[in-house]
Amino acid sequence: MTQSEPAAMPTSVAETLALLNAGDYVADEALATVLFLAMRLGRPLLLEGEAGVGKTEIAKVLAKALGRRLIRLQCYEGLDQAQALYDWNYARQMLEIRLAEAAGEADGAGARERLSADLFSERFLLRRPLLDAITPDPAGPPVLLIDEIDRADEPFEAFLLELLADFQVTIPEIGTIRAETPPIVIVTSNRTREIHDALKRRCLYRWIDFPNEAREIAIVRRKTPAVAEAMAAQIVGFVQRLRSEDLFKAPGVAETLDWANALVQLDAVDLNPGLIDGSMGVLLKYQDDITRMTGAETARLLAEAQADIQKRASAGARAATA
Repeated sequence: MTQSEPAAMPTSVAETLALLNAGDYVADEALATVLFLAMRLGRPLLLEGEAGVGKTEIAKVLAKALGRRLIRLQCYEGLDQAQALYDWNYARQMLEIRLAEAAGEADGAGARERLSADLFSERFLLRRPLLDAITPDPAGPPVLLIDEIDRADEPFEAFLLELLADFQVTIPEIGTIRAETPPIVIVTSNRTREIHDALKRRCLYRWIDFPNEAREIAIVRRKTPAVAEAMAAQIVGFVQRLRSEDLFKAPGVAETLDWANALVQLDAVDLNPGLIDGSMGVLLKYQDDITRMTGAETARLLAEAQADIQKRASAGARAATA
């Protein structure tokens, strides 16, 4: 991502909220508070919640707003130290050995020891995301996003403990490398499995739930300005009703925004059952859910959502005339 000029760290919860708002992230005060504390105390922040509620986006917004590099480590099953922390440039090491042999610089015990020491120096070190994150940066400590930690194996969590506790890593051939200033660390989890207590103790914690209706409307209006306010209310009202059903995978905020953008492309100005059925694959990603929630169910949910909108409008009108 393109970096902007480095910005000062927020000095209060209000400034943190304003920082997120400037990055088009609609947050509540509780989230801004724990984020401010994580940055102020130099502690990692573990964000858990359903997929698509905006956990990853927080790291992206922070990096852009603060003018810092975003370093992302996408976790997956089988992720190991060589892929996450560092590796040696074996091809370049072999070339160096061949060149030394050709020049006669590898003869004798002393020469071999010097060559061995040189081969395992920083010149041949390949910095992966975690090591890169604790390397000094003129723009300031980067934002390190350790995304979907629950997808990695449990041994990888144990490997992370030294880094998250002391922001240092130990490379046997070189020694211990410490961060001069800790990076801003955001760890996310979709809670497909429980994260170990040892990792949680090193982090501040926040569960990010689906937003309420008013906040989700604000998100849609902010992210998709082409959607009119009345249409945004219909979109969010339907999605909120859809989430209350017993689905294999409820749509997240990301799906709401995708659907809003899709409806703009369809030139839709009002929701109807046929339009919803035709675009349901934007919201739901499992065929069993789509089959169950189309047809009569679509009409029912839309009618309920529209009735809620009418009730709120009537209540607002009464309050205005009281």
